[in-house]
Amino acid sequence: MKYTVVLPAAGSGKRMKADKNKLLLELFDKPIFIYTLEVFQRDPNCEGIWLAVKEEERSLMEDFVKEYGITKVAGFAVGGAERQDSVRACLKMIPACDVLLVHDAARPFIDAEVILHLAKEAAASGAAIAGVRVKDTIKKAESGFITETVERGKLWIIQTPQAFRYSLIKEAAAAAYEAGFLGTDEAMLVERLGHPVKIVESNYENVKMTTPDDLIYGKAILESRRQEEQQ
Repeated sequence: MKYTVVLPAAGSGKRMKADKNKLLLELFDKPIFIYTLEVFQRDPNCEGIWLAVKEEERSLMEDFVKEYGITKVAGFAVGGAERQDSVRACLKMIPACDVLLVHDAARPFIDAEVILHLAKEAAASGAAIAGVRVKDTIKKAESGFITETVERGKLWIIQTPQAFRYSLIKEAAAAAYEAGFLGTDEAMLVERLGHPVKIVESNYENVKMTTPDDLIYGKAILESRRQEEQQ
């Protein structure tokens, strides 16, 4: 199932406690976002990659893309203050396609099989997002006291990619912009239209590089994968 992917990459390093965009931090001498791009570069179903970047970082990002031979990058958009703004900026530039994926550039360990499953589900039903089941006990609390233990069997931790029919995400993004609605992910914009969103089970390695602890986990994943390749 062919698709085009958008990668919002205009973030900061605040929660990472870094003095630069966290995507430019390195895991074993390679920037985080390059690992992410390489997943889609290798995927024969990916027809094009669009990046939303800070204007002042565009030249640097372009240099890295060339250095690592990422030939599927079709264009760069100037990212906005919010993730939603960055995705909308890309949507203005992307030619019509069948399926569009939005993926966090800071999730470098997404599995190709999950991507394929998402693309197929989006083509069939319109919208599909990656997620994993909650493993821990979840409780609600007010003023420091527990008010409810939530049934975790119905709870999911949502990840990316999030996949949509192109026409549906265009409509949802435009409607959110006109209403001044700000969502935490693209699925929320589609949900506002009353359209169902399918969850595709992902895996726990698809972690987002957000805090310093995540870098430790990321290096462990890379080490494990390298050892498996050598066996």
